[in-house]
Amino acid sequence: MNSIIALTIIGLVIVGTTGVGLLAVRKVKMDPQQFIVGGRSLGAIFLWLLMAGEIYTTFTFLGAAGWAYGKGAPAFYILCYIPIGCMIRLFAFPQVWRIAKQHGLLTGADYYEVRYQSRWLGRLVALVGVVFLVPYITLQLTGIEILLQIAGYGSINSTSAAAVAFGLIVAFVGISGLRGTAWASLVKDALVLGAVFFAGIILPWDFFGSPGAVIDWVLKERPGWMTLTEGTSDLGTIWFVSTVLLSGCGAFMWPHSMAEGFSARSEEAIRRHAIILPFYQLMLLLMYFAGFTALLVKPGLKGAEVDQAFMLVVQEYYPPWVLGSVAAAGCLAALVPAAAQLLAAASTLSRNLFVLSGSPRRQTALTRFWIVLVAALAFGLWLFAKTTLISLLLVAYNGMSQVFPGFVLSLRKRPPYAWGVGLGIVVGLTLLIVFATFNMTVFFGANVGLIALLANTLCLLAFDLGLGSVRHSEVVRRSSLDRA
Repeated sequence: MNSIIALTIIGLVIVGTTGVGLLAVRKVKMDPQQFIVGGRSLGAIFLWLLMAGEIYTTFTFLGAAGWAYGKGAPAFYILCYIPIGCMIRLFAFPQVWRIAKQHGLLTGADYYEVRYQSRWLGRLVALVGVVFLVPYITLQLTGIEILLQIAGYGSINSTSAAAVAFGLIVAFVGISGLRGTAWASLVKDALVLGAVFFAGIILPWDFFGSPGAVIDWVLKERPGWMTLTEGTSDLGTIWFVSTVLLSGCGAFMWPHSMAEGFSARSEEAIRRHAIILPFYQLMLLLMYFAGFTALLVKPGLKGAEVDQAFMLVVQEYYPPWVLGSVAAAGCLAALVPAAAQLLAAASTLSRNLFVLSGSPRRQTALTRFWIVLVAALAFGLWLFAKTTLISLLLVAYNGMSQVFPGFVLSLRKRPPYAWGVGLGIVVGLTLLIVFATFNMTVFFGANVGLIALLANTLCLLAFDLGLGSVRHSEVVRRSSLDRA
């Protein structure tokens, strides 16, 4: 009976949310621009809700609490990197938006292709984006399975239930596009805020009297849990700083983040949303209190179980309607971002990698076809390569951050040479593959993703300066010959 109550609530919330999104676009004609970037009509508030909906995913809901439970102080890196990404977006993206509007760009790969006048570079960036979006989508599926497994009290096949929920969101985004996803984000954010308030305020209050008391108990029971280790040890101070820098650089390089930026109504909407987005970090802070409460109430969880920590406390100590409400919000925190990520990956494939000419209607249909294929690929990866939420997120960020140097330097009056940008990306990804082969996540204490990013940048600059010097010498030689 308990599982029926909880799962019914989850089902009603998911169906209701998708219904809101579908109603919002029922009279909208879905050409590629409308389908992929919402007709470039989103204001600052809607853009804020949409972007927050894609950044604060099931990882925020489960992974942050899980890391607070399993790692302690290293989990605080998640609080730090989004503000860095927002500063980059505030100063860089208005110019990118102008270029996108001027040339009718719809994907991040479109931007690289136009700015560098290089189709092959656009395709390389498109390939990187799709490859690393797949584990990000897989992360959402992992979160859905955890939530449905707990809400079902072990009485259902959570894998099958996750497949049904994921199938519903695939159909939803295939019909509604980005605009429908934005409306779904409105509902999702309201429910997630309520669930996070419960997890971060009510939960510690019920067990320890206040959120502050939880911190006191953690410091008493586990001295040093809130302190980073020094030097080059794993997850120490060097790892923390390097991971914050890496994740800040990659925060808005994702294909769905670029597309959502292109959907803005104006440059001012971009600036305003970048200013107010960091306020969402307050929601994330509450999830740490939930994780620390679970650490004290239900200690001893290991491995992937730590991602379930605070939800297991809710399952054991609260009625099924509370569990169902919290789990429903968590499922939306997975499904709504997955919708935008699927749309971005499919748009990149249809516009940049497998381009077919035809009418706008045919191009939209092709994007829908790719949505289904990307969803199938992500689902297959999820079935055969399950891991913790934080591991999936760090792998995805390490790879996606490699396009950052080319993005920033594209804002120069004379961008670097496309070959240099491409070489840097290849070098960075090659290093990541080498590190993964040897199962290395840190190098002299630093996150290996930042090491790869530094090597990427150095190769780009060396190539650009070297080729620039050669061309300058050639110009001087020709000028001398002309004078002679």
